[in-house]
Amino acid sequence: MRATSPSASADTHDSVARYHARRRRQRRLLAGMAGLTLLALLVEVATGPGGYPLDDVLSALLTPDRAVPTLRAIVWEVRLPVALMAVLTGASLAMAGAEMQTLLNNPLADPFTLGIASAASVGAALSLVLGVQLVPLVGPWLIAGNAFLMAMAAALTLWAVNRWRGVGVQGLVLLGIAIMFFFNALLGLLQFVASAEALQQLTFWSLGSLSRADWPAVALVAVVLAVCGIGFARGRWQLTALGLGEAHAHSLGIDTQTLRLRALLGASLLAAATVACVGTIGFVGLVGPHIARLLVGEDQRVFLPMATLCGALLMSVTATLAKSVVPGLVVPIGLITALIGLPFFVSLILRSRTEPWG
Repeated sequence: MRATSPSASADTHDSVARYHARRRRQRRLLAGMAGLTLLALLVEVATGPGGYPLDDVLSALLTPDRAVPTLRAIVWEVRLPVALMAVLTGASLAMAGAEMQTLLNNPLADPFTLGIASAASVGAALSLVLGVQLVPLVGPWLIAGNAFLMAMAAALTLWAVNRWRGVGVQGLVLLGIAIMFFFNALLGLLQFVASAEALQQLTFWSLGSLSRADWPAVALVAVVLAVCGIGFARGRWQLTALGLGEAHAHSLGIDTQTLRLRALLGASLLAAATVACVGTIGFVGLVGPHIARLLVGEDQRVFLPMATLCGALLMSVTATLAKSVVPGLVVPIGLITALIGLPFFVSLILRSRTEPWG
């Protein structure tokens, strides 16, 4: 048996040491991002009309039994649901965008660029404008059910086309853009035929707003995020392999067709839940994963939780800005994310001219 040379043993030791150092750095980054997200959540709860001191707001949040009833109601029934919805929405959109970019190996992919979120918007608009009931649900759950059903239809269309022989990643992206324009046209048609009252609701909803957040909506998005997060975490090594290329994933015995279907359905569910509860909020699913990729790389064990935290932090900070830009007025959060995300999107397009998609 050949003995291992001292140089080879030293190289192995150095590689192991670098791996553990990288893992420690990634854990510190995750912990730091989680801390920043929690801090942003507390700042958002403490921010708002009324001019309440920070100490009083934190006291009402931590010890509600001792707080003034009015302040307790404002914190627990108004501010806290909105703040939690911002965190959950950002986390959901970033998680969906991260998996879309992994599946298609395309840095410009997210639920909006592939038309899934646009399909969810049309499903929700059908109930708002025409009262169409695609699923046997009532009340606010009808909007969520319609949005999910239409998002599923778009996702299944993408998956079915992906099974066709000769259709590559770029073909899927082009189909997603076509789906997005198709559903945007349907949404415009619904706006054209809507009554004045329905049009006002649809316009306000299409701009993206957290003002309608309540505890049932928070619970819905939280459950969807938890279920999809667990599903993605269970397939983290398969998704990591797929991110390295289709051939690499096949060589490891991964059923890429089934993996793509599961991931597309998970991303569709995340997009549908957020669109149904807060409306259309773009660019978070694009920006969050890219920040995470710059910080920790492509390993799904750390990339997915980091992307989720980045999206949550981005939305929480944006929600605070929405209450602070114009005194006494809450700007629709979708407008702010668009203003922030557009320069980032342009920079990605310019980078893609020199970096192949894969």
